[in-house]
Amino acid sequence: MARRGRRSKFEARHHGPTRARHVALEGVLRVARPGSASVVTEEGTFLVAKGGLHEGMNGDVVRVTLAHHGPGEPQAQVQTVVSRACHSFVGTFGVAGPLGAVVPLDERIRRDFFVLPDDASAERLGVCEGDVVVARILTYPSRREAGVVTVARRLGSPDGLDIPIERIIASYDLPAHFGPEALAQAEDIHADVAATLAAERKRKDLRDIVCVTVDPATARDFDDAVSCERTAAGGWLLGVHIADVTYYVRWDSPIDIEARERTCSAYLVDRVLPMLPERLCNDVCSLVPGQDRLAMSVLVELDAHGEVLSSRAYASAIRSRARLDYGMVDRVLAGEAGADALACEEGVDPEAIAQTLRDLARLGELRREVRRCRGAVDFESVEAKVLLDGTGRPTGVSVRRRTPATSLVEEAMLVANEAVAAKLAGREDDLPAAFRVHEQPSPGSLGATIPALRELDLLRAGEAERLRAGDPFCIQDVLARADGTSGEYPANTMLLRAMKRAIYLPRNDGHYALGAKAYCHFTSPIRRYPDMCVHRALKALLGMGRDAGFDVRARSEAQRIMPQLCRSCSERERAADAAGKESQRVKMAELYEGRVGESFSGIVVGCERFGLFVRLDETCTEGLLPMRALGEEWFSYDEDTMSLTGEATGKRWRLGQRVAVVVAGCDPARGRLDFRLA
Repeated sequence: MARRGRRSKFEARHHGPTRARHVALEGVLRVARPGSASVVTEEGTFLVAKGGLHEGMNGDVVRVTLAHHGPGEPQAQVQTVVSRACHSFVGTFGVAGPLGAVVPLDERIRRDFFVLPDDASAERLGVCEGDVVVARILTYPSRREAGVVTVARRLGSPDGLDIPIERIIASYDLPAHFGPEALAQAEDIHADVAATLAAERKRKDLRDIVCVTVDPATARDFDDAVSCERTAAGGWLLGVHIADVTYYVRWDSPIDIEARERTCSAYLVDRVLPMLPERLCNDVCSLVPGQDRLAMSVLVELDAHGEVLSSRAYASAIRSRARLDYGMVDRVLAGEAGADALACEEGVDPEAIAQTLRDLARLGELRREVRRCRGAVDFESVEAKVLLDGTGRPTGVSVRRRTPATSLVEEAMLVANEAVAAKLAGREDDLPAAFRVHEQPSPGSLGATIPALRELDLLRAGEAERLRAGDPFCIQDVLARADGTSGEYPANTMLLRAMKRAIYLPRNDGHYALGAKAYCHFTSPIRRYPDMCVHRALKALLGMGRDAGFDVRARSEAQRIMPQLCRSCSERERAADAAGKESQRVKMAELYEGRVGESFSGIVVGCERFGLFVRLDETCTEGLLPMRALGEEWFSYDEDTMSLTGEATGKRWRLGQRVAVVVAGCDPARGRLDFRLA
């Protein structure tokens, strides 16, 4: 068991535990499992007392009061729900007399929900007793009354359904189907590039430029292509060519309205829930190699040191000469494969493509140094994806790290995004666009990482105050020091969590982490609606707004709704990202179901009063080493250094510590792994 070694921050601020009673706070409710919940507030995270959940549900913003229930920290009682996070859920339909009943499959929702007798939704959808359905909440349950729902969709019988994934889709309110009007419109769209070039005099024909797509091997939609050539002055002319989605998706058309509601594609472990109909994503708008396609192109001239000299933007027509994947590009750059291994369009010299890749890789290195010198903060990220067979069963894990291939594409996209943002910045009054804004982190958030970073021996004398003040060069030094050590992942995670989330705003406020004065998303209009907003604004700047169906009336309407649209895009992005990660955890737990009892090595990446979070070396997945698995003694929890110390033995557990664990149990429905010490 664990207990505090000192007063909590809340108690210190309120001068002792006796004054902590009945203080109201607002925060986000997190329900881990039935009977276990916490509320995350600006004052800290507090456990919810037994019976204190009341009408609260996971993800809700709630107001709570704190009170002591014996020794230890104060516990929270939910008083009111400020805003709801859950609007629908997946459940099993049944009949209860004249009422229909839907029992949630998510065990964290311990409530009763009924379908009223005058609601014919179940009958209309052909729902039978025992079917799995998506229920939309009409009235939330209270202490005195059950909740009321309507059946939004029939998923089918439990047999043959991937229930945990369906639950995630419903709980994050992700739309899984397009309306008939949008689908009908998509079927009538064709990529007639020659006719468009003839009709739009301002569109530039760039089909003679040698450009390529570089994507993951499994990608099906190609929304960006790159080109690069040396200039006479010893610099580079970088070309970033992005699918011209807004030529086909006009403002307020059926497809545009659906895309505006979705705001982004959601990438789950076993499927993609796209923002646009498949005909556009994978065909008409996709920069398929060997096919003429409409694009928005940005040509950026850079000097020999990678500094931007000038940039030009065009509505264009291009032709991708090769579809390359990251693995192949890495092998060519490393000299492990020759140029003849590149699958190019017939008539294209593979060596010319290989030289383009080498130029892009060298330019990428220079750009990283340019960004570092201006204070950009790069966090190391590792992406672990579960591999599935044809039936959806997990077969293994693919761990993707930053490589020369991924880096050269990333740097090219950053250059293009900054170039477009610079053109639109200051023109927000007549060019409605969505800027990507990242504010400087608060001193409190950064200051909270100092004790743990000291514990990892990553802070040097005099750096604490620089870190607290948000000096990006100090953060760079800490991350460089952590590189390759056992503290690398914990340090990256802590500092990343101390950052504020990047959001979309209708004005340019700069981007702290990138060290950019102006930034926007321009490079992925197939999967992000803010990029479509930027494309329309850029076309208006180029005098092509009317050609894109973005006339004065449409611009005025976009100007009016842009603040709310930016908020919606930020919120839906977070939901899609969370759903994708949760779906990965579900399949990861399924994978380890067959490995219960096996031993693995890992590293402690998190420490709480209830146990340690361990990240396995093999797959980068995380699981919980609960307190009971550490021994029978009491452990003192130090919140500042995020460590546990045994009061009898003095045994200490801290971040970055290597540990051998055994998989003790798996809960695929909730995406959880439990460990015990090996």
